[in-house]
Amino acid sequence: MNDSLQVRKVNHLLLVIGLACVLFLSGLGSVGLTDRDEGRNAEAGREMLESGDWITPTFNYEPRFIKPAFLYWLMSASYAAFDANEFAARLPSALFGIGLITLQYLFLAHVRGSAVGALGALMLLLNVEVIILGRQALTDMVLMFFTTLSTYAFWVGFNGTERRRYWLAISYAAMALGTLDKGPPGFLVPLLGIVPYLTVTKQWKRYWREGVPLGGVVIFLAVALPYYAAMLLLHGTSYSSQAQMHTLSRFLNPFYGWGGTILFYVPVLLVGFFPWSAFLAVALYDMYKEWRHRRVHRAANDPLEGGQQTARDQDLELFAALWFVAVFIFFSVGATRLPHYIGPLYPAAAIVTALYWARAAHDPAPRGFRAALVTTIVIGSLLALMFAALPSVFSAFAEKVSKDFPYATQFDFGAGPYATSAVLLIGMAGLAYVGFSQSRRDRVFWMAGTTLALVMLITWHFTLSQLSRYFLAPPQELASIAGPLLKPTDRLIVYGPNRPSTVFYAKRKIVVIRRNEEDNIRSYVNEPGRTMIILPAALRDNLPDETAAFPIIQERYGWILIAGS
Repeated sequence: MNDSLQVRKVNHLLLVIGLACVLFLSGLGSVGLTDRDEGRNAEAGREMLESGDWITPTFNYEPRFIKPAFLYWLMSASYAAFDANEFAARLPSALFGIGLITLQYLFLAHVRGSAVGALGALMLLLNVEVIILGRQALTDMVLMFFTTLSTYAFWVGFNGTERRRYWLAISYAAMALGTLDKGPPGFLVPLLGIVPYLTVTKQWKRYWREGVPLGGVVIFLAVALPYYAAMLLLHGTSYSSQAQMHTLSRFLNPFYGWGGTILFYVPVLLVGFFPWSAFLAVALYDMYKEWRHRRVHRAANDPLEGGQQTARDQDLELFAALWFVAVFIFFSVGATRLPHYIGPLYPAAAIVTALYWARAAHDPAPRGFRAALVTTIVIGSLLALMFAALPSVFSAFAEKVSKDFPYATQFDFGAGPYATSAVLLIGMAGLAYVGFSQSRRDRVFWMAGTTLALVMLITWHFTLSQLSRYFLAPPQELASIAGPLLKPTDRLIVYGPNRPSTVFYAKRKIVVIRRNEEDNIRSYVNEPGRTMIILPAALRDNLPDETAAFPIIQERYGWILIAGS
């Protein structure tokens, strides 16, 4: 029996890791770096490798204090192995994504068995936002890995019976590494799960006795403090003021126009955690009712004594639910709201949903299952209509879009959106067929997961690659042509739309000139050395007279590269 369980566990683990590798690694470098964050992060890692300065991140050879250096260290290592390209820039996110899914499986398999482990890991993998974050050169997937590791290690250390101090030490160290990746969220996200759990279960006394809090502070500071201290010593108030602006000020005030209402993350979660988001809502409600029932039962038969309670199976649901709700509320009340900010709550969401799903498998009429299924089918059908309408909607706005993407009026999406729409509609029809029959209900998970995986692969390999070719790639290709042709004393100007990723492709410093700043070009043209300019062809007439004789060196889908002698 034990051998059979071990074989099943290995099979589940191989399935989870294999599918994660396919979804995170396939075609990883086939789409150009997006602007702004991917391009800036990728270039900061490249400049760090080029300069050998492992402390101060730079972008366009100017200090970049927005984020700590951990992601750039990872990117530098990736570039050293694979050269500086899109695949290498995104590889750290993909590998940490695979690590996150593996971690999810191992944790749940340890506390709830292999079947629940596979369910929770696949739910964490097979949703829209996690796949996107695992395929982008951003800090978020690395942050998600470390905050999840910290939280799970705390659970095992605090509620386990073996090597407890070892797991608690890992928890505190992972908080510190998350802080080196993205600042305060690295320790805030785990604490948003741990603090409510200890409060609701009245276990603070036991934590102060057994949770090694002082040792945790020492471990955290030993890992995180040296880097921040070095930055303060090197850059003083210029660093501290920038760090404050991009943490506390960003939380209190909307940055870059990304505000929205306090309900901003409701639709983000509905689409981002699709196809499990409706089941998550039902699971949270079901868990709340079960918890209230347990609380009454405990009060009558097994009163909680602070510091004496041992972990019960039901406590995991409570822990995950509190973690999810606290993180969701925290980012909702923040003034700056971006879809990827709530990435760290997806592991908790997957646990809550997987545990509900595991209970539903043994219940002939699980509470809320049918309503969640109907909601999922409605959301999926609406997404299918959206993809089918995408080419027409894009055509209607192509003229406006052409200001930033010159080829917009001539662009054709091809079959990608229609293929995605067809897969979604077939998948939703399949969900209805298997979901409303009790004898076939065990196939709902695989139908939903397969549909999502196919949708994401088709979107990346067809729709996004098509967009990349005509919208992202033109200025990037021109930058890669111009960079090697210029001497250190020459200049490369990018005029018009803001495209930070061109620095990565040029592999040199560029001068950014926005619209209505054309007069600034004149001063650069009159300086000694050669000047090259990348710009949309439609803006050529806006340039000063000094560039009138510059010949066109290369053209790419509405963008041109011109050069002086």
